[in-house]
Amino acid sequence: MKAAAAIKKQRQNRPKNLNLAKVRLPVPALVSILHRASGVFLFLLIPLVLWALQSSLESTQSFEALLSVARHPLSKLVILGLAWSFLHHFFAGIRHLALDARCGIELKQARLSSKLVLVVSLALTLLAGVWLW
Repeated sequence: MKAAAAIKKQRQNRPKNLNLAKVRLPVPALVSILHRASGVFLFLLIPLVLWALQSSLESTQSFEALLSVARHPLSKLVILGLAWSFLHHFFAGIRHLALDARCGIELKQARLSSKLVLVVSLALTLLAGVWLW
Protein backbone atom coordinates (compact mmCIF):
# COMPACT_ATOMS: atom_id res chain seq x y z
CA MET A 1 0.00 0.00 0.00
CA LYS A 2 2.92 2.33 0.69
CA ALA A 3 4.20 1.84 -2.84
CA ALA A 4 0.87 2.91 -4.33
CA ALA A 5 0.82 6.04 -2.18
CA ALA A 6 4.39 6.87 -3.19
CA ILE A 7 3.52 6.46 -6.88
CA LYS A 8 0.45 8.68 -6.47
CA LYS A 9 2.51 11.37 -4.73
CA GLN A 10 5.18 11.14 -7.42
CA ARG A 11 2.55 11.63 -10.14
CA GLN A 12 1.23 14.72 -8.36
CA ASN A 13 4.71 16.26 -8.20
CA ARG A 14 5.36 15.91 -11.94
CA PRO A 15 5.39 19.11 -13.96
CA LYS A 16 2.19 19.68 -15.88
CA ASN A 17 3.75 21.82 -18.62
CA LEU A 18 7.24 20.80 -19.62
CA ASN A 19 9.31 23.83 -20.63
CA LEU A 20 11.37 22.55 -23.56
CA ALA A 21 13.54 25.68 -23.52
CA LYS A 22 14.91 24.66 -20.12
CA VAL A 23 15.61 21.02 -20.99
CA ARG A 24 19.35 20.42 -21.43
CA LEU A 25 20.02 17.62 -23.86
CA PRO A 26 23.20 15.57 -23.60
CA VAL A 27 25.69 16.22 -26.41
CA PRO A 28 25.11 12.82 -28.12
CA ALA A 29 21.38 13.54 -28.28
CA LEU A 30 22.03 16.98 -29.73
CA VAL A 31 24.33 15.51 -32.40
CA SER A 32 21.70 12.91 -33.24
CA ILE A 33 18.96 15.53 -33.60
CA LEU A 34 21.24 17.74 -35.70
CA HIS A 35 22.06 14.70 -37.85
CA ARG A 36 18.38 14.28 -38.63
CA ALA A 37 17.83 18.01 -39.18
CA SER A 38 20.82 18.27 -41.51
CA GLY A 39 19.54 15.28 -43.46
CA VAL A 40 16.15 16.94 -43.90
CA PHE A 41 17.83 20.20 -44.94
CA LEU A 42 19.98 18.38 -47.50
CA PHE A 43 16.95 16.51 -48.83
CA LEU A 44 14.92 19.69 -49.20
CA LEU A 45 17.75 21.44 -51.06
CA ILE A 46 18.15 18.67 -53.66
CA PRO A 47 15.89 20.44 -56.21
CA LEU A 48 17.83 23.69 -55.79
CA VAL A 49 21.17 21.95 -56.23
CA LEU A 50 19.95 20.05 -59.29
CA TRP A 51 18.57 23.26 -60.81
CA ALA A 52 21.91 25.00 -60.18
CA LEU A 53 23.78 22.11 -61.80
CA GLN A 54 21.48 22.14 -64.81
CA SER A 55 21.79 25.93 -65.14
CA SER A 56 25.55 25.81 -64.91
CA LEU A 57 25.78 23.23 -67.68
CA GLU A 58 23.31 24.82 -70.13
CA SER A 59 25.46 27.60 -71.52
CA THR A 60 28.19 30.07 -70.69
CA GLN A 61 25.62 32.81 -70.10
CA SER A 62 23.58 30.73 -67.65
CA PHE A 63 26.78 29.77 -65.85
CA GLU A 64 27.73 33.44 -65.51
CA ALA A 65 24.21 34.28 -64.30
CA LEU A 66 24.39 31.52 -61.70
CA LEU A 67 27.83 32.71 -60.63
CA SER A 68 26.54 36.24 -60.11
CA VAL A 69 23.69 34.90 -57.97
CA ALA A 70 26.14 32.80 -55.97
CA ARG A 71 28.25 35.89 -55.22
CA HIS A 72 25.38 37.52 -53.33
CA PRO A 73 25.89 37.41 -49.50
CA LEU A 74 22.52 35.72 -48.92
CA SER A 75 23.42 33.03 -51.44
CA LYS A 76 26.75 32.56 -49.68
CA LEU A 77 24.90 31.98 -46.41
CA VAL A 78 22.75 29.31 -48.08
CA ILE A 79 25.89 27.70 -49.52
CA LEU A 80 27.53 27.83 -46.09
CA GLY A 81 24.44 26.24 -44.52
CA LEU A 82 24.55 23.56 -47.18
CA ALA A 83 28.24 22.97 -46.45
CA TRP A 84 27.58 22.67 -42.70
CA SER A 85 24.66 20.32 -43.31
CA PHE A 86 26.75 18.09 -45.53
CA LEU A 87 29.77 18.06 -43.22
CA HIS A 88 27.76 17.47 -40.06
CA HIS A 89 25.61 14.80 -41.70
CA PHE A 90 28.70 13.09 -43.08
CA PHE A 91 30.65 12.96 -39.81
CA ALA A 92 27.61 12.18 -37.67
CA GLY A 93 26.74 9.40 -40.12
CA ILE A 94 30.21 7.90 -39.70
CA ARG A 95 29.73 8.15 -35.92
CA HIS A 96 26.36 6.39 -36.16
CA LEU A 97 27.86 3.65 -38.33
CA ALA A 98 30.58 3.13 -35.72
CA LEU A 99 27.94 2.95 -32.99
CA ASP A 100 26.00 0.40 -35.04
CA ALA A 101 29.18 -1.66 -35.22
CA ARG A 102 29.27 -1.43 -31.40
CA CYS A 103 32.38 0.72 -31.49
CA GLY A 104 32.44 3.58 -29.00
CA ILE A 105 29.20 2.76 -27.25
CA GLU A 106 30.55 3.46 -23.78
CA LEU A 107 29.20 6.71 -22.35
CA LYS A 108 32.56 8.46 -22.20
CA GLN A 109 33.46 7.44 -25.76
CA ALA A 110 30.01 8.39 -27.07
CA ARG A 111 30.28 11.85 -25.54
CA LEU A 112 33.78 12.31 -26.92
CA SER A 113 32.80 11.21 -30.43
CA SER A 114 29.77 13.50 -30.46
CA LYS A 115 31.88 16.47 -29.34
CA LEU A 116 34.42 15.56 -32.02
CA VAL A 117 31.67 15.55 -34.68
CA LEU A 118 30.55 19.03 -33.60
CA VAL A 119 34.08 20.44 -33.51
CA VAL A 120 35.19 18.96 -36.84
CA SER A 121 32.03 19.92 -38.72
CA LEU A 122 32.06 23.47 -37.36
CA ALA A 123 35.79 23.90 -37.99
CA LEU A 124 35.52 22.71 -41.58
CA THR A 125 32.45 24.92 -42.09
CA LEU A 126 34.45 27.87 -40.76
CA LEU A 127 37.22 27.08 -43.25
CA ALA A 128 34.64 26.88 -46.04
CA GLY A 129 33.26 30.25 -44.93
CA VAL A 130 36.70 31.83 -45.02
CA TRP A 131 37.29 30.40 -48.48
CA LEU A 132 33.80 31.49 -49.62
CA TRP A 133 34.22 35.08 -48.52
